[in-house]
Amino acid sequence: MTSRVFALPDLGEGLTDAELVRWLVSPGDPVTVDQPIAEVETAKAAVELPCPYAGVVAELHGAPGDTIEVGGPVITVADPVPAQAAPVLNEPGVESANVLVGFGPRERTTRSRAERRRRLAGAPVAAGGGPRTAVVSPLVRRLAREHGVDVRALRGTGPDGLVLRRDVESAIAAPVREEDGARRIPLRGARGVMADRMTRSRREIPEATVWVDVDATAFLAVREEINAADPEHPVTLLGLLARFCVLGLAKYPELNARVDAEAREVVLQPAVHLGFAAQTDRGLVVPVAHDAHTRTARQLSADLTALTRRARAGDLAPADLTGGTFTVNNYGVFGVDGSAAIINHPETAILGLGRIIDRPWAVNGTLEVRKITELTLAFDHRACDGGTAGGFLRYVADCVERPATLVGDL
Repeated sequence: MTSRVFALPDLGEGLTDAELVRWLVSPGDPVTVDQPIAEVETAKAAVELPCPYAGVVAELHGAPGDTIEVGGPVITVADPVPAQAAPVLNEPGVESANVLVGFGPRERTTRSRAERRRRLAGAPVAAGGGPRTAVVSPLVRRLAREHGVDVRALRGTGPDGLVLRRDVESAIAAPVREEDGARRIPLRGARGVMADRMTRSRREIPEATVWVDVDATAFLAVREEINAADPEHPVTLLGLLARFCVLGLAKYPELNARVDAEAREVVLQPAVHLGFAAQTDRGLVVPVAHDAHTRTARQLSADLTALTRRARAGDLAPADLTGGTFTVNNYGVFGVDGSAAIINHPETAILGLGRIIDRPWAVNGTLEVRKITELTLAFDHRACDGGTAGGFLRYVADCVERPATLVGDL
């Protein structure tokens, strides 16, 4: 009999581990290729792990609440024993199964659904021995993670010590750790991943920033006109700006690239996978609209809206958070005019849109009140020089000021 160990795959986006939320199988269960065998939660999203092997579950490596490192064992799957080799079991209370080497028959037990859920959640005792915190709900785990609460330090008020939402909320109201009257918030989860990535960006990328004030009056007007023609499929400001950026990247491909430091090469990407900053209760995440160069402004708007909704619900898959080649950021929603943004490593540029406000503006020698915004571009000076960065920013700015210039590029 042979067995194979399924290791936690590379989750991408700088993620190095995942928390085991619950098992979907038990030792002795038959499994098929791509059958979900466990639910895990990373700093970004909760996902189901599909099994790459077919056979019988021989061993579960860990219990709910454990952290599994990338490359660490998740489950061992063995080939099933041939039917003729399986013993005949007729004793009361015992059910027949494909018996593995080293495993005997399983006793038939009757458990309520609630008891089974508590068992899968690791309460009160999980595989591997030792008492574990009883947390059944992934939503409760997520709430605790978002606010830096260690559920293992909580005393649950539910049945059998089950940690409930109210227990986590009480811990949030009373910080888990205080020192000299100051609350200490751990840099882990989404905050930790973003902190690591931004630190690496500042450490490795020689970054420069250029910016320009732009008259967005026509930008807003053309969006209203587009939406009036088809109100059921609206174009968002970020979606329209994203389309401008995609067109600009076709003219200035050095900004849709990554730097291979070891080879000392700038790698121009063949496709635009557009990342965008999304603020959620779990922290800042950067979902990716893949193949943005194939999408219209209306389609990009729908993509970005859907990804934002899923990000805030915590429903993004790892694939939705990886592979970005360029990032846009609408920091105007925070009421600020500009920002020296940090590049999302390993990309080479990020463009930001500030708030749009009424300001006096010279138009054909006459002072008028116009809708003004600021566009900011941070770029990797290894990938291009100021002329390229300035040319790209000026192109996007011209599109914002005179959207009709797009006609020749559509």
